[in-house]
Amino acid sequence: MVKYSALHPATFKLDGGAMFGIIPKPLWEKQIPADELNRIHLSLRVLCIQTDTRVILIDTGIGDYHDGKFSQRFAITGESDPLLNVLKTERNLNPEDITDVIVTHLHFDHVGGLGNSHGDFLFPKARLHLHKAHYDYSLHPTQRDMGSFQTQYSHPVIEKMEQLKRVVWHQGEDGKILQDGTYQLNFKCSHGHTPWLLHPYDDKIIYMADLVPTAAHVPIPWVMGYDIAPGQTTLDKERFYQFIGENNLVMIFEHDIKRWGARVQLNGHDAKVSQEFASTGLPSEWLPL
Repeated sequence: MVKYSALHPATFKLDGGAMFGIIPKPLWEKQIPADELNRIHLSLRVLCIQTDTRVILIDTGIGDYHDGKFSQRFAITGESDPLLNVLKTERNLNPEDITDVIVTHLHFDHVGGLGNSHGDFLFPKARLHLHKAHYDYSLHPTQRDMGSFQTQYSHPVIEKMEQLKRVVWHQGEDGKILQDGTYQLNFKCSHGHTPWLLHPYDDKIIYMADLVPTAAHVPIPWVMGYDIAPGQTTLDKERFYQFIGENNLVMIFEHDIKRWGARVQLNGHDAKVSQEFASTGLPSEWLPL
């Protein structure tokens, strides 16, 4: 039996205007209110999938090694070793229990829990899954998005794992990530937020990462100012929604505080939420899938 768990190692805040691009504040603030600094409260939701023989993590949160100025700017909450702590306290899982860690993309709020400030991988028996073309891009991003990559933390970990031959490099627009008996986890790529963003999916769920970070971002024109190519994001969303509808998948939102997922329905040239799933507000929750 496959079990899905949404883990909440920490939360943070980002500028609401940057999160919603050209959408006017009077519209987006009805969905997610801003604080006095125009920041909106966001989850750092990590998905854990447990099969008969594997314990799989999708993304790793923001970590705990940032300085005080950085943590204050982004209003980061969370205890020391936030991901390891929530795995143990909420799911009784140790670092040695994790068999696979899948990183959707190498922005600091998705890869921060991969290792520590010394470049040590936190999961001693796990394989690390990355998209090779995205990794190559992260070495030479543009000035527009280089601030989203903290390679001084993430890349020493990746380099050590590569030396140990424990990095699984994925390539192409889509493919298989892993298989465990009858269970298969696949991926599709989007390119508007960042090139070669990897989206894991199976026969029940698809992890949207920053293509659709919250339920408020479901409408096709509602894309982030952080996106490297916002027009491409709208094309990616149309393509993904068609695939999601055809396969009756539940979208998992990485950054939505109130809702962990939703089903989507195409509506002419746009899309809307047809069924949403609210978060219980607990540090972690089993997903009824």
